[in-house]
Amino acid sequence: MAEQISSLYNSVTESVAAALSPSTAPVAGKHKFLLYGKNGWIGGMLIELARANGDEVVLGDARLENREAVLAEIEKVRPTRVLNAAGVTGRPNVDWCEFNKQTVIRTNVIGCLNLADICWQKKLHCTLYATGCIFEYDAAHPLGGGVETAFTEEDRANFDGSYYSMTKGFVEEMLRAYLDHLTVLRVRMPISDDLSPRNFITKISKYEKVVDIPNSMTVLHDLLPCSLELSRRELAGIYNFCNPGAISHNQCLEQYKKYVDPDFTWSNFTVEEQNKILAAKRSNNELDCSKLVNALPDMRIPDIHTAMAECMQRTKKNLDAQGWKPTPRGK
Repeated sequence: MAEQISSLYNSVTESVAAALSPSTAPVAGKHKFLLYGKNGWIGGMLIELARANGDEVVLGDARLENREAVLAEIEKVRPTRVLNAAGVTGRPNVDWCEFNKQTVIRTNVIGCLNLADICWQKKLHCTLYATGCIFEYDAAHPLGGGVETAFTEEDRANFDGSYYSMTKGFVEEMLRAYLDHLTVLRVRMPISDDLSPRNFITKISKYEKVVDIPNSMTVLHDLLPCSLELSRRELAGIYNFCNPGAISHNQCLEQYKKYVDPDFTWSNFTVEEQNKILAAKRSNNELDCSKLVNALPDMRIPDIHTAMAECMQRTKKNLDAQGWKPTPRGK
């Protein structure tokens, strides 16, 4: 009997091994990520992070609005996890979306829902790098209210001042039907350790004037590793994906001036003045990040003021290594 059981076990093991070719069988403890958004800013960072951990990353080629192509790619690749960092935010900013609404719909709405639905049908965990720019301060969530009145994951979008944010709010509401196999990350004003044009600090450092309003923000050095852990652990649901707390534009630029460019200067203007020069309004809010912090107690997620200071110090070190010198304003 023992020999028969051993023979059966070996036969089953060989069958499983044959079914999982070397290109599809994940290494024990590692994952095979299928990533959409390979040419994007956040997508590029995710590729490096996952591969540095020993995970396999397959770069998705299918256009997300093409459901048949996405389905065929998933069935061919057979990933253990899917990451969706694809999407359009507009160049140079979200004002672009006001004049390219059909493109926004195809990628940010149709494509996003296609991928979520396919992954749900296949019981395959998917992580979406979404946005928290779907809220604005109101009577129940006042400016300066702190974490006690900050928006939680249960709150529904209340900001439709831009076409980009309006569609993102619509999509998040529909995605709630897929949350048993989907993680939605509300990214806000993402910040990197360099002067990438997508970096929130780079953007505001180039503006002639900035508003000065406390906001939740996402320091990518701290948060992107957390996103991969949420995926690996299949911690589904909506997460406010920011460093705890809120920080104002002036406080950000003060850190930039302290560590990166000591001669940097700027001036402020009001939201009303800002609205006059923009095609779309901008979201301002504070998100409660306690759900994220509690979900990953073994991961370090510093408060936004600590995170900003650390980020600017890393930025300075990286720029020095590149031989970068600040350019005075007006030149």
